[in-house]
Amino acid sequence: MTRFRTSAVLAVGALTLAGCATVTNPTPTDPIEGFNRSMYTFNDKLDKAVMTPVAKGYRFVVPQPGRDMVTNFFSNVGDVYNFANNLLQLQITAAVQDLMRLTINTLWGVGGLFDFATPAGLPKHSQDFGVTLGKWGVPDGPYLVLPLLGPSTVRDTAGMAANLYLDPTSYIKPDWVSYSLYGVRLVNTRANLLDASNLLEAAALDPYSFTRDAYLARRKYLISGGASGSAPLPNYEEEDGAAGAGAAGAAAGAGAQPMPAPASGASAEPEPGSPQGSPLPGTMVPGGLPFRR
Repeated sequence: MTRFRTSAVLAVGALTLAGCATVTNPTPTDPIEGFNRSMYTFNDKLDKAVMTPVAKGYRFVVPQPGRDMVTNFFSNVGDVYNFANNLLQLQITAAVQDLMRLTINTLWGVGGLFDFATPAGLPKHSQDFGVTLGKWGVPDGPYLVLPLLGPSTVRDTAGMAANLYLDPTSYIKPDWVSYSLYGVRLVNTRANLLDASNLLEAAALDPYSFTRDAYLARRKYLISGGASGSAPLPNYEEEDGAAGAGAAGAAAGAGAQPMPAPASGASAEPEPGSPQGSPLPGTMVPGGLPFRR
């Protein structure tokens, strides 16, 4: 089944390359911007026509506690490849934390439906094989928007096959059960992102550029150490504390909230309670369906 998914992604990508448009001055990290914008538009229209209505219906039918249990279940599944990738990166402390989370939530959380590990002080990590390749020194390559899957890079696309092989739900038999779980994860993740996509449409003058820059910044942040919480938090109480507080107050008075730059390597780690698949933990930002975490 994992071979089928990988082959389907590659086949659709090859067929859509013929539809590339050209951009006069593309961004250095986005040399095929014409193709990427066309694919972004395709994904966005498909999302608005299909996924958004389905996600709204799912949110209406399934109460919040039920959606939380579904999110916790797939978050627990995600700890399997978090554990594997932290081992591959020799992040032993993070790997042990992932294993402890997986054990506690599987045994005491009824297969992961309840999250007891986070209140116990075990942090939630965000890892995948693309991050592992990046920490091994593999360059990210050009930015790439994949059909259905959304934002990626050449390196992250190559890492998707390994992510699929590490996903325990890919090996569940019969296949229809595995596909059903995959569909539930897709719809649940999209439902969790409804508010985020609305915010993007309201705030971004160019949603494509915003999505691209946010994705690349997040990947750089994860590779620099943010995924395992090794990046130190900035200290705003030193010499520039008063100036920083004044700026923050002015921003708050104007209706805006200051945000740390994720690419600096010193950003705060995502909130432990954020669901897998949210725009800034890793997988999916508007412009691509949430097939990944």
